Amino acid sequence: MRQVVFDTETTGLEVHKGHRLIEIGCVELLERRQSGRTFHCYLNPGRPVDEGARAVHGISDEFLADKPRFAEVAAEFLAFIDGAELIAHNASFDVGFIDAELALLDAGLGRLRDRNAVLDTLALAREKYPGQQNSLNALCKRLGVSNSHRELHGALVDADLLADVYLAMTAGQGALGFGSDVVVETRRGLAGASVRPSAPLRVLRASPAELEAHAGRLAAIARACKSGSVWARLEAPEPLAGDAAM
Repeated sequence: MRQVVFDTETTGLEVHKGHRLIEIGCVELLERRQSGRTFHCYLNPGRPVDEGARAVHGISDEFLADKPRFAEVAAEFLAFIDGAELIAHNASFDVGFIDAELALLDAGLGRLRDRNAVLDTLALAREKYPGQQNSLNALCKRLGVSNSHRELHGALVDADLLADVYLAMTAGQGALGFGSDVVVETRRGLAGASVRPSAPLRVLRASPAELEAHAGRLAAIARACKSGSVWARLEAPEPLAGDAAM
């Protein structure tokens, strides 16, 4: 499964008043793991950035003056997200701005939702944590995702944080599933008779990298479960007889 977590920054909040994109950040997930591939660009919007928006993301008109227009990066952006499920926080905002930019190109590119499935993590969080604060900062705090490096909003920084938040928030929904290419075979003897393998069974032990990945998955599950991870408890060593009295 391929997913792309993305975020945008803009000149203002209202796309219908002509506000434009100034930054796009994307993080690729493959089988619920960050692949290391990202897409990131700043954009010259061809109009001033509102003072209120600049206070949120800190991006100035002077900084954007020599950046490319959306038309110059549109093909690369669409190629990066091609075939992926898109994940965004308050997705209607980001999708609306990208749709407006695509429409301005007048190239018959259509809307983003015509190309990709879109998952809104804000809607998911509201369903999972009704009546609670569900901003990205609030979710980071609730799920134990460090956002200490996030002083201002930034599309790539926020997409990276949202990827961790999404994985932690959905850790119980397929996080322990196997890939579609895994086949489990069973041998059954006739009339209850056992069947011996024709050769000794090989014991494959996990590599250090696999053990590290496994520990990371357990940590994500533990953050998402208020009662703690039953898997971590199952893997904990049995206490020695003398330890019980300590």
